[in-house]
Amino acid sequence: MKKILVTGATGQIGVELTQALRDKYGAAYVVATGYNHRPASELPQDFIFYRLDVRDAPALKKMVKDTQCDTIFHLASLLSAVAEAKPMEAWDINMNGLINVLEVARTHGCAVFFPSSIGAFGPGTPSFNTPQETIQRPQSLYGITKVSGELLCDYYFHRYGVDTRGLRYPGLISYKAMPGGGTTDYAVDIFYAAVKNRHYDCFLRTDTQLDMMYMPDAVAAAIKLMEADSAKLKHRNAFNVAAMSFTPEQLAAEIQKHLPDFTVSYRIDPVRQAIADSWPRHMDDSAAHAEWGWQAQYDLAATVKDMLEQITVSEQKIKGGAYAAR
Repeated sequence: MKKILVTGATGQIGVELTQALRDKYGAAYVVATGYNHRPASELPQDFIFYRLDVRDAPALKKMVKDTQCDTIFHLASLLSAVAEAKPMEAWDINMNGLINVLEVARTHGCAVFFPSSIGAFGPGTPSFNTPQETIQRPQSLYGITKVSGELLCDYYFHRYGVDTRGLRYPGLISYKAMPGGGTTDYAVDIFYAAVKNRHYDCFLRTDTQLDMMYMPDAVAAAIKLMEADSAKLKHRNAFNVAAMSFTPEQLAAEIQKHLPDFTVSYRIDPVRQAIADSWPRHMDDSAAHAEWGWQAQYDLAATVKDMLEQITVSEQKIKGGAYAAR
């Protein structure tokens, strides 16, 4: 192994994946990049970070050449709700950025991890136990870029032999990085609102059931897939992965077991609700289990408990710092 390059390292999953890769392979072997700024303070100050726009093909090529990386975790993209507000920019970043990564991987012999999403499915997809191989006709631009990305990665594997691999992530829950404009962001926002205000205004209906995953599982899945024996992978781009499936009402009820005075009201965002209604309720991830041993570690109860504990500690540190500053 030479080095690992992470694009979009300032995003929700990028922060935690970068740290996990540093812990596993060594800080000197992981190069993080982002469009605007260094990742959040959770990462050590000595980590290697460069500003990079993945749409800039010459800059990306120079980065790969200079770092001599042999694996690219390509996370840079605009998420679902933001993509609907900025469709041309989303297409530019999500598609042109990916093709640039695949081209540089082809010419420099790099493996590529590309995260797809439940957004790659659409209203014609079976909602429960969504098969690994099924109809994919998304109605959001974000979903369209994810389906296109899966096909492009398959093409580069079959046509050029690029070792491309990917996961169809459900909604991701994390306390280390704030949401970035996704339809499932409520499942992160709700915890901060519960700890700080004991109330949350949810933008999805109370009965909107969606697949979700706690970030430690999402990070572990990416690393485990990239370490898997290539000969055993039949479905490269991309594997369904699942951990838990719940509604806003069920999540709120689990939080109320720890914070009995927590309340929720519902102010529906029609854009995000329409996107959520087109997504699966629960994916069948048996192919991931069979081909590379995927197994989630966190269910709803464990996720809620850890999220509340971590956010409470974080808030106490912030308050302590404010008092010290006085």
